[in-house]
Amino acid sequence: MKNIHFKSVLLLFVAIFSSCSTKVDLYADYKDIPVVYGLLDSSQDTNFIRINRAFSGSNDHPINANEVALIADSCNYPGKLDARLIELKSTNGDKYEPTGRVLMLDTLTIHDKGEGVFYSPDQMVYYTPERLMAGSGSERFSYRFVAVKPDGDTILGRTTMVGNEEFSIETGGMSFQLAPTDAVGKLYFRADGVASLYDVKIEFNYREQKSGQGMKSKKISRSFGTKTLDEYTHLIGNSYYLEYSPNWLFNTLGDAIGGDTVVDANHPNVVRYIDDFVISISAGGDELYYYYLANQAQANSPISLVTAYTNIDGGYGLFSSRTTIKRVVNLSGRCKRDLFSVSAWGFKED
Repeated sequence: MKNIHFKSVLLLFVAIFSSCSTKVDLYADYKDIPVVYGLLDSSQDTNFIRINRAFSGSNDHPINANEVALIADSCNYPGKLDARLIELKSTNGDKYEPTGRVLMLDTLTIHDKGEGVFYSPDQMVYYTPERLMAGSGSERFSYRFVAVKPDGDTILGRTTMVGNEEFSIETGGMSFQLAPTDAVGKLYFRADGVASLYDVKIEFNYREQKSGQGMKSKKISRSFGTKTLDEYTHLIGNSYYLEYSPNWLFNTLGDAIGGDTVVDANHPNVVRYIDDFVISISAGGDELYYYYLANQAQANSPISLVTAYTNIDGGYGLFSSRTTIKRVVNLSGRCKRDLFSVSAWGFKED
């Protein structure tokens, strides 16, 4: 982990990656500053990495970071950099050895990027279409990022992959009820051996058809927020759980449906059908965890000194890994009966 304390350059880093609109003038010797952002995911067919450059200026020629970031020619290096991922594997302990597999990164242009800190709608990114490995059991994979600038300087980063097979959702069903209760439900999962940061989300999917209209897919969801593993209740080994309110589904669904209810049971203006209930858990690696902690500290700091995290040698940015697992779970019989009992909502069995 590399913590940098600046009042200038890191304000640029925070602005780029948190979509901050603060205008920052950088005063230093004129030079380009590599900025790399990549979150590798072994569950995806294609992985993308952004390699850009920022600039610092001088007292005589100040540069506004937000203005420069909107100019493609100023943000990109000329041509295509020699950039690659080098695969390493560990089968016992923390010692990683190269597997011999080297993934060369190519470039493509995204044509539908929304407006923001970086130039849009067309933006160049580096990518690999080759599947990345996470491993299983004691077998772990790590990837080293290497890019060579036009002047010959090297940009480096490294991350160990999350997504080991032990990372799993253990809960097979969820129970919700209409009647108010102070009881709590529990959602169980097994943590990844590498990940330090988690976000658990639940999602209820249903279909809705109003009179004279076609069927539409609808959903309500809740994220439990980004948390460190220590913020979940530990059972044994890598097993953890979090608590949820059994009233959440009915309270949230009532707000979502609002006035779109059945007027006449014999001539309903709306009919709804249950699709499924999904639990998803996103996990992030150590580097993402340190970056998150640094951003939290920066956001809560009452003083002007900015502390930011970067694990890029030869530049600034974040190179880490993440993955998301999902599981469709059953709703309890009581939950379904309660849903069908609220006749005004119009839920019916298929």
